[in-house]
Amino acid sequence: MKRFFRVFKTLLLVYYAYMVEYRAELILWVLSGSLPIILMGVWTQAARQSNFGLTPTDFARYFLSVFLVRQLTVVWVIWEFEREVVEGKLSLRLLQPIDPVWHHVFSHVSERFARIPFAILLIVLFFFLYPTAIWVPSFTTVILFALSIVLAFTLNFLIQYTLALLAFWTERASSLQEFWFLFYLFLSGVIAPLEVFPPAVRTLALFTPFPYLVNFPANILVGLPTDLVQGFLVMIGWSAGFFLLNRWLWKRGLKQYSGMGA
Repeated sequence: MKRFFRVFKTLLLVYYAYMVEYRAELILWVLSGSLPIILMGVWTQAARQSNFGLTPTDFARYFLSVFLVRQLTVVWVIWEFEREVVEGKLSLRLLQPIDPVWHHVFSHVSERFARIPFAILLIVLFFFLYPTAIWVPSFTTVILFALSIVLAFTLNFLIQYTLALLAFWTERASSLQEFWFLFYLFLSGVIAPLEVFPPAVRTLALFTPFPYLVNFPANILVGLPTDLVQGFLVMIGWSAGFFLLNRWLWKRGLKQYSGMGA
């Protein structure tokens, strides 16, 4: 156990120092996730002219929550892993006494700590421009939101890392992520809350993992009606499924990788 915490601390500090070294790039990463802020203006204006079941304030709070959720759950492991496999750098990681995935996990976790200060500045600016949208979530809401964020990040990471393992068989595994991103963009709640979708589309979407990556945590933080038990169970179920698929692909992929002379 002591060794585990020592490795945990070392990897976290190393990757945090690496992320902080590129502060200017971090600002660009934060700004690249500001699409929900732009869409917020569109939907709040539309809500003043039509009835979507949500007020302009609800839309403002929702898209601010979407911005925060995306900042906390963004994943890029597929591009890193693809490069490691294609360039042969994975061989060095396989010589180490830990699973290579932990390097990617701690890289993502440490980046959250480096990213959050810039995201907070944008949130403060948002409340300065839209003071009517200010709200204070309850302690229970914050706890549930934090739990949903952990599960959403875990599910998002498992999905992308599972797709990344296909790099053992193709040099363009990242193209699968781009195809997956199309469904993510429309069904996760990034473009619009699921509440404004047609009932049939909303029901179908709830059986996929997409709404639980963004819409579900955002609804919890804002306080919009949502089935907490169903949401958490579906997230755990999808995570377990992708974990099993991930481990199967990893074992098969290592044989393929060694077969290529690595």
